[in-house]
Amino acid sequence: MPKLLPPHAKQAYERDGYWFPVRVLSAAEAAAHRARLEAYERASGGPIGGNMRHKVHLLFTWAAELVRHPRILDAVEDLIGPDILCWTTNFFIKEPRDPAYVSWHQDSTYWGLEPHDVVTAWLALSDAPVESGAMKFLPGSHGRDQIPHRDTFHKDNLLTRGQEIAVAVDERRAVDVPLKAGEMSLHHILLVHGSKPNTTFDRRIGLAIRYIPTHVRQTKVADSATLVRGTDRYHHFEAEPAPAADLDTAALAAHKRVMEKQIATYYSGTDIKVARK
Repeated sequence: MPKLLPPHAKQAYERDGYWFPVRVLSAAEAAAHRARLEAYERASGGPIGGNMRHKVHLLFTWAAELVRHPRILDAVEDLIGPDILCWTTNFFIKEPRDPAYVSWHQDSTYWGLEPHDVVTAWLALSDAPVESGAMKFLPGSHGRDQIPHRDTFHKDNLLTRGQEIAVAVDERRAVDVPLKAGEMSLHHILLVHGSKPNTTFDRRIGLAIRYIPTHVRQTKVADSATLVRGTDRYHHFEAEPAPAADLDTAALAAHKRVMEKQIATYYSGTDIKVARK
């Protein structure tokens, strides 16, 4: 029996490449996590950006708690089994009335993870209606395997390389993925997806948590991940430490070391050393 998702959810996920919405936090809990993020942003003088947007569960105790949240993990376990690593976390934030967007792409393009048994839990810390630039999914597109992409490095594209699919996408088939604060969507690493700019007067804040079963391996670089449930019998990834306190010295050092490896993965074949945005 599934732990959290309805009985037909896994079949639908395997057919369509996604499932949503899944309520994992209350609206009040989502607001509390948003407040902690925005307290950091006020203290640092601006929106979280660059390398700080990635692997945030190594920097902040509240993010470390989120990647281990029982309801999130129950839903993920229903799709990929009980032995789970968190490979990375990424903030995708669109400011009010901002041109930032995400081009049509597959997550798998530059990650180096094999096999493709990877699920993204995209957690909304603010409401994410269609007008805010909610994600759009192309149903069944995960069945096409890897599609050619081209890099654009467009200044308004939130993706690391501004990568976009190098073939035509029939947007008429796309499904909007609006979420309420505290809800999440789940999508497959090969699913074609993207999103438009935020036209509302509130921020659209999403935390993408990338989960893998422990048998998945990294083919590009020596890599690290965080065991969040079950047992790792494969040890393909170096174990990552949880932060003892927000942005403490040990957490910052671990994050810096780990991000050097991840940037090497994201930007393999380029000269870039620091995450864009």
